[in-house]
Amino acid sequence: MFKRILILILFFTLFLGHTQNVELSPLSKISLLTVGTGEDLAAKFGHSAIRLQDPTLGIDEVYGYGTYDFEDPNFYLNFTRGKLSYTISRIPFKYFDYSYQQEKRWIREQVLDVDLEQRNQIVTFLERNLLPENKKYKYDFLFDNCATRIPMVFEKTLGNEFKFDYNYLKEHLTFRELIRLKLNPNTWSNFGIDLALGSVIDREATPYEHLFLPIYVYEQMKHTTLDGKPIVKSESVILDIPEQEYRSLIFLTPLFWLSILLILVSYITYTDYKNLRRNKWLDFGLFAATGLAGVLILFLWFATDHLATKANFNSLWAFAPNIVIAFVLIKKKIPSWMITYNIFLTILLGIICMLWIFKVQVFSILLIIILLALAIRYLYLIYYFKSKELAKKTKI
Repeated sequence: MFKRILILILFFTLFLGHTQNVELSPLSKISLLTVGTGEDLAAKFGHSAIRLQDPTLGIDEVYGYGTYDFEDPNFYLNFTRGKLSYTISRIPFKYFDYSYQQEKRWIREQVLDVDLEQRNQIVTFLERNLLPENKKYKYDFLFDNCATRIPMVFEKTLGNEFKFDYNYLKEHLTFRELIRLKLNPNTWSNFGIDLALGSVIDREATPYEHLFLPIYVYEQMKHTTLDGKPIVKSESVILDIPEQEYRSLIFLTPLFWLSILLILVSYITYTDYKNLRRNKWLDFGLFAATGLAGVLILFLWFATDHLATKANFNSLWAFAPNIVIAFVLIKKKIPSWMITYNIFLTILLGIICMLWIFKVQVFSILLIIILLALAIRYLYLIYYFKSKELAKKTKI
């Protein structure tokens, strides 16, 4: 994936200015290219681009949004904070085609039924986007990505006669359901996405908002008209490569490691219960881990421009104050309010379940394992600290 991005950047620079101020010939064609999914997380959702062909002028190039440069100052910080600038790029089709052959991803083409004047308008718009003062934009995964920019281009250049028909949609999905279409729930990428993204993506997406996924742009174009006629003149498959199934070894999956965590917590808690003792290092690990996760979730919620990470109720089990409590729990003398604190944490787990049942936020199915492990430990700590408090009062 990184290699492909570098190739895009290289040829964007090399071919800049090649088609500016060029009048297309009657033999020119504009088409939509849709690319299948790939192995990397960034490639899981496919890609959309616009192809310009003009055999008279010897032009065959592809315009694509969603290119980013690792040489940008503060790249990783800006990416994390949602402030990274993305750009439009233009490369020869042969390099576009070659890169996806290497990634083993299919390419489908839809040639558009637009006249010469409309083709010139589309290319002029794209070329203006390529100008240094226009090429950068702030990327948003749901609302401003490589796919959403495609209908925007056609809407701005083809006017009111360019119309979508949404009747082909048999069901309207939430953003989270749309994201999950191409993701295996038992992968770290999907698990991480579910932890990072908040309840804002659990609302139903409008038909137009479905177009943040390239495959929906592809399907929508089949049901789009220009001047009352279908805009897609013809379709073809450029690269006929079946979508690959990427399987992880069982011991590399979150289900495996979270199950180990549940077994470990259950076993240690059981032995603690039999001997009325407390493994302080298990408590330190659980509270520190959930606290750190909570800090990250709150950071994504309040300190970034990412819209999809807002109102994230994973913060109720990944409770940020736990990172401080972790250090309290390794001391010999535990304050009496720790009973109340663990009761509060247990209540938060119950609230999560209610939010899940009423679909205020839909969590990863794997979260059940974490909730069970935390509930087992919190309930035991309530029992343990109460027993210690009762023992103190009995001695007095």
